[in-house]
Amino acid sequence: MLEWLNNNSGALSAIASFCTLAVWLFYAQLLYLGFARQRRPRILINRGRSKSPDGMCLVSNMSSEAIFVSHVMGVLHTSQGEYACDLTDYTRTDDSGEEQKEEHATRQGPLDSGGYHQLCSFREIIDHIAEGHELDIDRKTLTLEGETLRMLEIRLIAIYGSENRPLGAYRCFMLEKQDLDPNIKDQDCHIVPTSFDTHRLSRRWHQKRINRWLESLPNH
Repeated sequence: MLEWLNNNSGALSAIASFCTLAVWLFYAQLLYLGFARQRRPRILINRGRSKSPDGMCLVSNMSSEAIFVSHVMGVLHTSQGEYACDLTDYTRTDDSGEEQKEEHATRQGPLDSGGYHQLCSFREIIDHIAEGHELDIDRKTLTLEGETLRMLEIRLIAIYGSENRPLGAYRCFMLEKQDLDPNIKDQDCHIVPTSFDTHRLSRRWHQKRINRWLESLPNH
């Protein structure tokens, strides 16, 4: 046995070195994945307060660093097409038609790690889209004559840390009525997210899609 080990010491030494290198590469990969996970931008678009259209649309920054929010958009998907609007500087109005004075009327600006923006209610977003495209939407029932309202999509464009290119995030919410009591008239629909998480667009090949978002805005 000792003679065999002596005769094959070179090969055994090479195998041991290779195994040691493989272990180091394995741990280096774990360290890199952990670092990349911490550096990865994480933006959440969620629904708050209630499932009704009066629930608030929330944007949260769960990244390890601050982000700079550049644009917030709403897109209403109907049976006849899509209608987009810019929510970045949207100011809510009260029942008298007067603008509400808010300290942070614009959604553009830095958002710290762990911070969030309360945009406005989903009903107000749909109202804003309807106003911009002259759609005659019933504010109570969220119905549109001649078209079926299918889905509301919230899009966000931001800059993360020292990244040179913008990143995008979006999440879609269905406007569902089938779970409500059919005997009640003029009832609200439910705002139901179509996915468990917010979709992130941070790769280089996503830039064309983000540019198309900007081009879809009216008067852009």
